[in-house]
Amino acid sequence: MRYGFTCAIAAAVLVAAPIAAAGQVPASPRTVDGRPNLQGIWQVLNTAAWDIQDHPARLGVPAGQGVVEGNELPYRPEALEKKRRNFENRATADPESKGYLPGVPRIMYMPFPFQIFQTPDYVAIAFEYNRGSRTIYTNGTPHPEGAINWWMGDSRGRWEGDTLVVDVTQLNDLTWLDMAGNFHSDALHVTERYTAVDADHIRYEATLEDPKVFTRPWKLNLLLYRRLEQNLQILDYVCVDFIQRKYVTSK
Repeated sequence: MRYGFTCAIAAAVLVAAPIAAAGQVPASPRTVDGRPNLQGIWQVLNTAAWDIQDHPARLGVPAGQGVVEGNELPYRPEALEKKRRNFENRATADPESKGYLPGVPRIMYMPFPFQIFQTPDYVAIAFEYNRGSRTIYTNGTPHPEGAINWWMGDSRGRWEGDTLVVDVTQLNDLTWLDMAGNFHSDALHVTERYTAVDADHIRYEATLEDPKVFTRPWKLNLLLYRRLEQNLQILDYVCVDFIQRKYVTSK
């Protein structure tokens, strides 16, 4: 089934990008309001979904280089013990194995494509994984008040030059950061930065602060790659449907 959400948001009109001189990197396109145009279908080419740190290959997990700057997670001692238990029980304890939305930032480096739409007032992201979606408001509105916790949190963005900076709060504590048991609490605060390197690459950075779990802020750094296949569309991967079918079949 085609993912109908992609038809629901009108894409901003591109301003034609100038032709680059020989030897120069082509300029990134811009929207009609002069912002870097981040629209398109993107995907990571890394193994962060399995483990955000350096890790060897194991059954069902490809070896990979981490996306954590410095490759160190500053866990509090009691939180590190919980991470170890998570890893030991990861096959059944990982919330993703139950079909839940993976939260932010994990959904940004799941091994599935996602599509970005852009207007002057918000940036919307439609994910193939579990029909997830995010709306990043860039119109100056604040986070809602109250003790609210969402799977994907609340996202408020602003432009710092050519970088989209997104403040993500009000996340619940029911998601992990990867399949290796790295986790967070409901105190997680994420600051994302989206910077167009060129027309086909976005530098994605996320600073994570969580005083209940970590002793200091730490940072993820990775690339998003534009998918360039003709007629490419976001399709469906609704994992909860597969889990329910498996349960019914096994009865």
